[in-house]
Amino acid sequence: MRIIAGEMRGRQLKAVEGIHTRPTSDKVKGAIFSVLGEKVLNSRVLDLFAGTGNLAIEALSRGSREAVLVEKNHDAYQVIQKNLSLLGVADKTKLHLMDAFKFIDRYPNEVFNLIFLDPPYRQELIPKVIQSIKDFAYLTPDGVIVAETAKDEDLTGVIYPFEIRKTGEYGDTKIWYLQRMDV
Repeated sequence: MRIIAGEMRGRQLKAVEGIHTRPTSDKVKGAIFSVLGEKVLNSRVLDLFAGTGNLAIEALSRGSREAVLVEKNHDAYQVIQKNLSLLGVADKTKLHLMDAFKFIDRYPNEVFNLIFLDPPYRQELIPKVIQSIKDFAYLTPDGVIVAETAKDEDLTGVIYPFEIRKTGEYGDTKIWYLQRMDV
């Protein structure tokens, strides 16, 4: 696993041993950031279910100003700490060892330009996150939620007040790009 573009291009990331995390592949990550384009520049990023920190670190490499990473698995949290330190971006990040929903409850006034949601597949966590953040100003008016699911999962009808602006399928993975309906 590596950073694919930006100032840290080619740098390797440490991964968590075992099957507790499923890092986003380089192909899928490249597609995500191609769609996001300049929205990444100067953005404030939230990476819930951070795993290895792969998506947040890629965003920082491509010009995001700050990233908040949330991971509840202690082993994954330690790997993220190592990755942030090895790549020299710890000063641009806040890393929380906690459940994603506890983070949302504890920090209801946070605002982000980009929110990455890559939870374990088939546990219906993305609709629950949407329900948790819908009443807060968690996303800037032109912000984007990037959600990763299994290809056979469906988010239509469960994401109000957000709407699907684009989707992409890559093997067994589906990427959803969501924005507020009033934008």
